[in-house]
Amino acid sequence: MSPTDLFSPAATPARWVFDLSLMIYAICATIFVVVGGLLVYAVIKFRKRGDDRREPAQVYGSRQIELAWTIVPILIVLVLFLASARVIAATQKSPPSGSLEVDVIGHQFWWEYRYPSLGVVTANELHVPVTNENAPKPTVLRLYSADTVHSFWVPKLAGKTDLIPNFPNLMWIDPATPGLYEGQCAQYCGAQHAKMLLRVYVQSRDDFAKWVEEQKQSLRTDVGAPPGRALFERTACMNCHTVAGTAAMGRFGPDLTHLMSRATLGAGILANTRPNLRAWIKDPSAFKPASLMPAMGFDERELDAMTDYLMTLR
Repeated sequence: MSPTDLFSPAATPARWVFDLSLMIYAICATIFVVVGGLLVYAVIKFRKRGDDRREPAQVYGSRQIELAWTIVPILIVLVLFLASARVIAATQKSPPSGSLEVDVIGHQFWWEYRYPSLGVVTANELHVPVTNENAPKPTVLRLYSADTVHSFWVPKLAGKTDLIPNFPNLMWIDPATPGLYEGQCAQYCGAQHAKMLLRVYVQSRDDFAKWVEEQKQSLRTDVGAPPGRALFERTACMNCHTVAGTAAMGRFGPDLTHLMSRATLGAGILANTRPNLRAWIKDPSAFKPASLMPAMGFDERELDAMTDYLMTLR
């Protein structure tokens, strides 16, 4: 089963959207069958036969027909409007107090996740706990944009919600089944919009608590300062990235403090392996043309040193 399967919702907002979609599909299919049937009937019933050249009987001013094709569409539109309004109101209702809140910040072209109540910052891979009878409160996502319009969309968890500059938005999810749920930015936001991927890890409460504790731990590196750390701190890397416990406090790029705890690089486009990490450092534009991360022009020795250092950030 695909992690982005629209037809197997795993959270309440996605289920409501799915049910509404089924209703709309059913209504549209009914209209198609009725209109198509009438057309077929008319073509067969009133087709020209042989050399019959008589003009068909002309009917004008049928009040019943005119009322029918005026009132029926109005009723259909009214039903669709009310059903859609109910789902919109339900998905935008205020979440209960005490819910886990995550600040989601869209960048060109990656995702930043901040957990204010937990003191955790990460990027591109969102971790949330399951919602069940023992922990019924959902996870609340507060959506912000650092540059242009983005759209947060994980099909199995909820519908699309836009991230608009200077206009905070909000959504909530309550997945009950642990697993990986994938999605992507659903609003064209620039050249690499299609490679701004989403990975949401839904974990049991115990596994989520363990992940939080790991993310709170002090930076783990080899004994002493690896040569790549000095290189990292004297180049422009530190201007864009944060590594807790060092002088690097940049906010333009992802927080790298626990880089190697993530499964992917580049917002989900590469597996997080040493060869891929080295290639990414060497030339990010080879994987994401027009991305805002520049190639630093490191030589082979510096590339190895930088890669070795980043591999220690767990």
